[in-house]
Amino acid sequence: MSKDKTNLSRRNALRLIATTAAAVPVIGCSEKAAPKVELKQDKPATKPAVKNLDAPKQTLARGTPTDPDLLNPVVPWEMQLDARELAVLAALCDVIIPADEISPSASSVGAHHYINEYVSAPYSNNKADLVTIRGGVVWLEGESRRRFQGPFVELNESQKIAICEDIKWTRNAKPEFQAGARFFAKVRVLVSTAFYTTEEGMADIGYVGNRPMASFPGAPPEVLKRLGLES
Repeated sequence: MSKDKTNLSRRNALRLIATTAAAVPVIGCSEKAAPKVELKQDKPATKPAVKNLDAPKQTLARGTPTDPDLLNPVVPWEMQLDARELAVLAALCDVIIPADEISPSASSVGAHHYINEYVSAPYSNNKADLVTIRGGVVWLEGESRRRFQGPFVELNESQKIAICEDIKWTRNAKPEFQAGARFFAKVRVLVSTAFYTTEEGMADIGYVGNRPMASFPGAPPEVLKRLGLES
């Protein structure tokens, strides 16, 4: 979208949001992901039982939503979005987070595939978001053809931005653009989550966590100064 020198650019605003986010949204949340496991307790024996040291310990099955195998991740549900819908989302992802001199675009790190995985999850919130995303893609395609007589993926950058300017904030969008604005708001959150949890996205904001350190020198002086914590 258009940049104003007196305001934060869209990309810098997203970087700021990413650096202040305390947690990453988890796929699905409103329904129980797996049935509760209850272990039956045997009645005390009259004689102490001899402990079988060779018996395997009873554990929960790994790879379930409540106990994921992070070393061998799998997605247990079928993807719902088709190739046409993913192409439209990929183009929109790159309007929201385009490539720049620091990092690649959102679609190049698979942000649209993350959206597909998220909205395909079999939970009520995710199913509702699938309706929002699918309906939004239809709206975006219709608006593209109405304004520029072509599908969204074939529009040039200025044409794509012109449409997104009208739906970038739900509070400012005109009544006829409210459906598109709700769609854009959902995509913006999902794209930001996808991009800023990749190595490329973390490098984009200068994140240096998750790395072994022989020692910790403390917060940089400029950070302490900004927080008013200088000694």
